[in-house]
Amino acid sequence: MYAITGITGKVGGALARTLLAAGQPVRAVVRDAARARSWAERGCEVVTADMDDAASLTAAFEGAQGVFILPPSEFDPSPGFPEARVVIEAVRRALQSAAPGKVVCLSTIGAQATETNLLTQRTLMEQALRELAMPVTFLRPGWFMENAAWDVAPARDSGMIASFLQPLDKAVPMVATADVGRVAAQLLQQTWHGVRVVELEGPQRVSPNDLAEAFAQVLGHPVRAEVVRRDTWEALFRSQGMKEPLPRMRMLDGFNEGWIAFEGEGAGIVKGEVELEAVVRDLVSQAG
Repeated sequence: MYAITGITGKVGGALARTLLAAGQPVRAVVRDAARARSWAERGCEVVTADMDDAASLTAAFEGAQGVFILPPSEFDPSPGFPEARVVIEAVRRALQSAAPGKVVCLSTIGAQATETNLLTQRTLMEQALRELAMPVTFLRPGWFMENAAWDVAPARDSGMIASFLQPLDKAVPMVATADVGRVAAQLLQQTWHGVRVVELEGPQRVSPNDLAEAFAQVLGHPVRAEVVRRDTWEALFRSQGMKEPLPRMRMLDGFNEGWIAFEGEGAGIVKGEVELEAVVRDLVSQAG
């Protein structure tokens, strides 16, 4: 039995579908059982647990041959990441108590970075789970292609996408959530010892200009990328309701300055299968 957190999201859903297709039993770990009704209909066992509650997580993980941890993302964290730390401690205690056969935890590109930024939440998770007795894999995917969902309306309506990634011709590792889930399912079914890191990106690296061209191909009209100037970020993010924009700004700086990057090199990085244009086409279709 594989216990899957985050099953109602894109990554967890892709992971669960891959496991079910392989004939593997799946336990859906969810906050609200009603949201997992479709998974129950597919034959999954459904258990409820909160990611910040060690007792309910322990019960959800007990007897599992493998557990997938998808930590919730706090996009406007308080200083010191207290929200993430509560989840991390609950997950650590639950895994220690339940002692599943192995763990795959969704981390991120740049989890090894020493500069504090939005992704530091994943760095802290890795540091805590490295001490567990069972085998642990940290899956570090690149920037999610599905982040381009924010760009659908402006690309469609004005032929422009605003880019915080810059310069516009700089390609960065991106990956589709379908690939992340599929690879996570493969990793869960493997046997290994100790702690390992697996880094994952799509078939090609993607620049903002490449993203604009993908939208142009899908929409059938020209689309261009435009830089959002760094000196406007803080006011913009605060106007959108963020209270602590600096971690997000530093994450973007990390991609742009190159210190958020893969730790490994070349052949050691796993390549996904899903092309950018396929993801963009799906996003545009979903937007209607």
